[in-house]
Amino acid sequence: MRTADFDYHLPPDLIASEPLPERSASRMMVVHRDTGQIEHRQVSDFPAYLRPSDLVVLNDTRVVPARFFPNEGGREVLQLEMLSALRWRCMIKPGKKFRVNDQFHIGAATGTVIEVLQNGERMIEFDQPVDIATHGHLALPHYMGRDDQPSDSDRYQTVFANAAGSIAAPTAGLHFTPELLGQFHHAFVTLHVGVGTFQPVKAEHITDHIMHSERYEVPQVTADAIAAAGRVIAVGTTATRTLESVAQSHGGQIVAASGSTNIFIYPGYQFQVVNALLTNFHLPKSTLIMLVCALAGRDLILKAYAEAIAQRYRFYSYGDCMLIV
Repeated sequence: MRTADFDYHLPPDLIASEPLPERSASRMMVVHRDTGQIEHRQVSDFPAYLRPSDLVVLNDTRVVPARFFPNEGGREVLQLEMLSALRWRCMIKPGKKFRVNDQFHIGAATGTVIEVLQNGERMIEFDQPVDIATHGHLALPHYMGRDDQPSDSDRYQTVFANAAGSIAAPTAGLHFTPELLGQFHHAFVTLHVGVGTFQPVKAEHITDHIMHSERYEVPQVTADAIAAAGRVIAVGTTATRTLESVAQSHGGQIVAASGSTNIFIYPGYQFQVVNALLTNFHLPKSTLIMLVCALAGRDLILKAYAEAIAQRYRFYSYGDCMLIV
């Protein structure tokens, strides 16, 4: 399969740069795999598609302020991993200002580049902890075309966010309110979303793509709930990747586990746990649209995307969603 097989054209004005006033007011396209039928509904209709024995699994990761602008100006630091309060692994720009032994300042903290990794990332050592609450910004996806605002600290976070560690939000979960969650059985996994999630695949053939790794955790209470469930409905590709990764490692079973995964799900993959999926609309040629095509078939998904564009659905992180049943 070629990466170009997962391309489509999206009019720029359909990219949602702001959230709707109400979380559950988003539109929800329902795609039926068995018949190919496509319905146009609202997120508030989601419970109507569930059976009494279904379990909805959501990702409870919390987005952290990972974007920093040094005092010197003209520089940007994206924290990929906080190895300790004083040592970070980062993406930076411009690279010419972040060579080994170069220094910069974020507030009162002085950072020193101690290593340049082969992939261009930097290891940074600080002389004191950075005041993240004061100087940190949410790293909104580039396609929003704007910097973060105070309102994003609430809306670019799920109402059930718990375990801090993501650079980006598990966006399918943004649609849920406490009232909506109260209408069905649900459980949580944690997968900390990294910057690689939203990057397009650059390899010509998808099997040549090197997948990023992300940290996950499945608690015992969730493993028990899945074992007792009829169907498992994953909310988001991150919850899907977590469940399928654990199943791959444990003979098709879900057990309490934690670790990191670089699972790459594309057409031909046989799902072991996830029976249905609620997900947002994804970037062309991304690993996320490939995962969705693995579940529902490339032809049906591209047909559904064309329908979404014709019906002027809102796309990407703050956009509308699709339920695949």
